[in-house]
Amino acid sequence: MSHTRDHFLGYPTNLDFNYDALGKLLRFHLNNAGDPFIGSGYSLNSNPFELCVLHWFAELWKIEKNEYWGYMTTGGTEGNFHGILVGRELHTEGIIYTSCDSHYSVMKVARLLRVKCVVVGTLISGEIDYNQLKKSLLANKDKPAIINLNIGTTLKGAIDDLDLVLQSLEDCGFTQDRFYIHCDAALFGMMVPFDGRAADISFKKPIGSITTSGHKFLGCPMPCGIFITRLRHIDFLSSEKVEYIASKDNTISGSRGGHAAIFIWYALNKKGFKGLQQEVQECIKKAIYLRDSLRYHGIGALLNKFSNTVVFERPQDDAFARKWSLASKGNISHVVVMQHVSQEMLDSFVSEFVKNRCAWYQGNNKQMKPPCVSEDIGAENCACAFHKTTISGNVGLICE
Repeated sequence: MSHTRDHFLGYPTNLDFNYDALGKLLRFHLNNAGDPFIGSGYSLNSNPFELCVLHWFAELWKIEKNEYWGYMTTGGTEGNFHGILVGRELHTEGIIYTSCDSHYSVMKVARLLRVKCVVVGTLISGEIDYNQLKKSLLANKDKPAIINLNIGTTLKGAIDDLDLVLQSLEDCGFTQDRFYIHCDAALFGMMVPFDGRAADISFKKPIGSITTSGHKFLGCPMPCGIFITRLRHIDFLSSEKVEYIASKDNTISGSRGGHAAIFIWYALNKKGFKGLQQEVQECIKKAIYLRDSLRYHGIGALLNKFSNTVVFERPQDDAFARKWSLASKGNISHVVVMQHVSQEMLDSFVSEFVKNRCAWYQGNNKQMKPPCVSEDIGAENCACAFHKTTISGNVGLICE
């Protein structure tokens, strides 16, 4: 596990954390059952810490305490499930709209809920294709819209433009009572608010819910997440009190691990706003360094604005990809530059990539050429034989 940690580049999980101070809590089974705002009859819980975490995120996403409801989830999938479920309950005849670069859980949720799902294409950046979205909305004007918005796509780290989506809805005749927007901000929900250059993603705009992961940017030993929606929406899901637990059963998971709430509360208080802001800046700075290093060595790379996800051509060797825990799809792979990723780790990765790449495309494999990935990351970011001259500073395939 330690060896894997030192080469862990492909997934958005922060491994730079230390919760030794909380070790004694592992003597207890902490179970946060039921509605966190009501509590439950199960007295070994961390409900007060869960509420503190929720209030912290409510302030971050600009919604008043008396206007929101939420809970800590098992991770992004559950957060997406709950958000889209709220949208479906509000608009029982609604259609889900999501991009083809959305997290795989969104399509799964659509199947589980048996709701029609329109998958919209994306731009080269990975953002939803706004023109295609508008055409899809116009084709289904008689049905309410339940939109899954990506605040950082899984593979390319692209942020769907909330303001453009809202404008598209308005242009297509959808009033606010005929749409619901769920924001999947698994990683970037903890990054965008700390980057003053990024557009505002908050409840000040007519969104219905946001979910983010606790184990991604903050870092936590167990998968967990935070889900927040408007209080007036949750009435559609609230049940009568369950006598057995002395609480309402309005969460998807029912029982929730209580340790995660304390771990996340601890991390938020230890880092503080300035600490988190600094970590965001450092991750983006290292991502720019990686992109530039890959380009210098003749490897095309894409890095979206406000993102720490660097996309490049897929390595030809599966063993190399597994060693560095790279995530891949089609012709491309990515590295997500988290807090535990040092410049030395990136240098080692690039050096090994370049060395292996020479073996893949030279020697006995002279007939093979580095692939063109212009359709995946854009001609301006591709370093194939045809496009490499478009990248500033590119010196071609370097072999020692």
